[in-house]
Amino acid sequence: MEVADLDVSVALCTRKGARYVAAQVESICAQDLMPREIVVSDDASTDNTVAIVQETIRRCGMASVIDLTVLRNDPPLGVTRNFEQAIEATRCPLIALCDQDDVWHAGRLARMVSPFRQRADLLLLHSDARLVDDALAPLGSTLFHALEVKPSELAAIQAGAAFEIFLRRNLVTGATTVFRRSLLGAALPFPAEWVHDEWLAAIAAATGRMDVLIEPLIDYRQHASNQIGVRKPTLADKIVKAVAPRGDKHRKRLGRAEALLQRLTLLGGAVPDSHLQAQLGKVAHQRFRTDLPANRLARIPSVLAEALRGRYERFDRGLQSVVQDLLERG
Repeated sequence: MEVADLDVSVALCTRKGARYVAAQVESICAQDLMPREIVVSDDASTDNTVAIVQETIRRCGMASVIDLTVLRNDPPLGVTRNFEQAIEATRCPLIALCDQDDVWHAGRLARMVSPFRQRADLLLLHSDARLVDDALAPLGSTLFHALEVKPSELAAIQAGAAFEIFLRRNLVTGATTVFRRSLLGAALPFPAEWVHDEWLAAIAAATGRMDVLIEPLIDYRQHASNQIGVRKPTLADKIVKAVAPRGDKHRKRLGRAEALLQRLTLLGGAVPDSHLQAQLGKVAHQRFRTDLPANRLARIPSVLAEALRGRYERFDRGLQSVVQDLLERG
């Protein structure tokens, strides 16, 4: 396959997706800008998911336009490893991540490729998504609304300060993402502690420029079989989370922070020293949270001191995280 400078590969991961995958493939085949290839990495489906993908491409008259590669896993690799396999098998300069149960809006791919044509430094681009039910009926909300994304966070990403945002939390959902193949030199292999889309976003923000499109460009289907879904937390959800047992979540977050620090250190001069120092601070803050005593009263002085230093605001969700650390059961 010969590829042009900004041809697009679609990395489509599937697992028992027969109910929804035809609609997704149809939406890809209906794009104004056609991808050069689709790589399907199927995680041990026991239904006819792959056959549906193949037949849909033929039915849409795209079998001679879109190169199709099928990889089959048995036993299943899991979400992150499955996407890693699909991504590694792609061949085009731009890679669009794709879930089996969503639907791309008309013109979505052209809209996302355009900024890459205009900006040679752009490594990764993501967008908002319209939330829909299993029958594609709109739920009256978007992904960014459900994630409670602030306009200031989006503005910071667009202004080139994405790494500061990602010190606090991830805002990138893989199904909305297109990125340059050149990012893989720094991002591969994906560490076990991270989900693929969050890792790609973190590495893009640390090593170059990423950006966000505020408009919804896909229908993001919410249903009982979602491997990773989303909904806006209610006040009750937040209260339950604040008083829940601490468990091992802080230890896992520390492992993620340390894995990113290790990779950024290995990348050397590709990472600005300011980003490396910031990640060192993130690791220290997450270690502080991990090591908090089980007794709630004993936590108060150190939590308040950490808050006064501004570390909850820079490395976490601010007051929300302070309250969580004060109230969580040991």
